[in-house]
Amino acid sequence: MHLRHPEIDPQLLSETEEHRELRTVLRDFLADVSGPEEVRKHLATPRGHDETVWARLAGEIGVHGLAIPEEYGGSGFSFAELAVALEESGRALYCGPLLPTVVLAAHALLHSADRRACERYLPRIADGTLTATVAGLHDDTPGVRAEYGATGWLLRGAADFVLDGADAGMIVVRAETPDGTRLFTCEPAADTCPRTPRRVLDETRRQALVEFRGAPATPLGEPDPVTTTAAILDTGRAALAAEQVGGIGHALDATVAFVGERQQFGRPIGSFQAVKHRLADVLVAREAARSAAAYASACVALASPQLPVAASAAAAVCSEAFLLATAEYVQLHGGIGFTWEHPAHLYVRRARSGGVLFGTADQNRARLAGLVGLTRQG
Repeated sequence: MHLRHPEIDPQLLSETEEHRELRTVLRDFLADVSGPEEVRKHLATPRGHDETVWARLAGEIGVHGLAIPEEYGGSGFSFAELAVALEESGRALYCGPLLPTVVLAAHALLHSADRRACERYLPRIADGTLTATVAGLHDDTPGVRAEYGATGWLLRGAADFVLDGADAGMIVVRAETPDGTRLFTCEPAADTCPRTPRRVLDETRRQALVEFRGAPATPLGEPDPVTTTAAILDTGRAALAAEQVGGIGHALDATVAFVGERQQFGRPIGSFQAVKHRLADVLVAREAARSAAAYASACVALASPQLPVAASAAAAVCSEAFLLATAEYVQLHGGIGFTWEHPAHLYVRRARSGGVLFGTADQNRARLAGLVGLTRQG
């Protein structure tokens, strides 16, 4: 599917003219359809996002199919292009299930190399008619088991806090079998797969308890998918890092604009040295996050063996940078930054939820230390 490269050419980390054009189109589009008022309005709907916008992103701009090969209905670009779209979606706090559908589920299918499953699901993901997610990938021992019966494979058990779990039309499930773990695809039905939305901190990224009560399933790829599962999660880390860079950009730009207008003692508060220093710290953190996210995205795009290292580094750097940026977003806006009406709290929630989605910063640093051969001293 991808060419393998032992190292990443530094030029691949630079934004191309095509990337800039895509970014401009998406920023203008999302500014019209995913502002703070739109986000609040959509959170009150059953799906939590505007399905018309979802369809337009897939049809008019082709976001969903950017990293899907042409043979499966996509555009045949790479994860580098998808990362641009993810960054802009993070900047606008877009509520649609891009991360579970276009990143996790789609790449689970691609990594499985299961042609039949790819042909069945990827064209529908690319054209926006199917939302999908994954379950049971994070846990050492999945809470779902698969049994083979007279009618085929059936899933039993439960997976909690599944991204977009209440609405996804297909779920890639990691389950225990008598011969070890394996990935399955499951098209949930109400009678065999009840789903309960969870109340979570970040309502812009919905999660659910998914129960399997004899749900029919189809094996995906080969048994014992340890390598595939790790690659899916690392792809998720890279995608989340790109989103977080966009969120940092919004928080920094909004705060710089505010402190340039807010007057105190007869001059803008942005002219005070203490405020400048705090914003400089956010800028430095954003540039570090941007570099880490770009390297991780390039590793995904080129199927580099350095992906585990790059993904763990990006997860740690970007999540902490986003937390810093949103903290200053609130603090430097003064009293209004603490109000429900201001969008700052929505970004704080996204930053905090994202900071634990694929492991905390400390957990990713510990994994990184193991990957590069470092050991804890004393």
